[in-house]
Amino acid sequence: MKRTSAASLLLLALLSTGAGFAFDHMLTVTGRATFTPSGFLPVLLVLIAIAVLLLAVPVRRSTRGGRRIDPFRALRAATLARASSLLGAILAGFGAGLLLYLSTRPVPAPVGSVVAMIALIICAALLVGVALIAEQFCTLPKDPDERQPDEPAS
Repeated sequence: MKRTSAASLLLLALLSTGAGFAFDHMLTVTGRATFTPSGFLPVLLVLIAIAVLLLAVPVRRSTRGGRRIDPFRALRAATLARASSLLGAILAGFGAGLLLYLSTRPVPAPVGSVVAMIALIICAALLVGVALIAEQFCTLPKDPDERQPDEPAS
């Protein structure tokens, strides 16, 4: 399984920024209030980040010579880490799009809305970082016998 690339995370964040901006714009055009994420969402993202890290630590210990664990458990931890990084990128971008729309309006936004969106962006970025670390924990170390085709034999 290949590791999550920074380019795909950045692309998802940029696309969801546009989606967040367009979503808030459509709400305003139709005469509705702008969207404000729940205050529980950043807390939930932090809890997901903790869970992802707690699931990846035993895999790291196992790859570093500790007690062997079930390979399917390791695969589940790696898959959860990858999905969490993608979710974090999407939510960070969506929150950034919402915040960008609020900052471009002539009417100042309520402080509670701005704080909720900043908290969403920060916690989603934290989830991305923790998920990438957890994904790193779930990778096997290189065997000394394995070499790339263009590397000289030592």
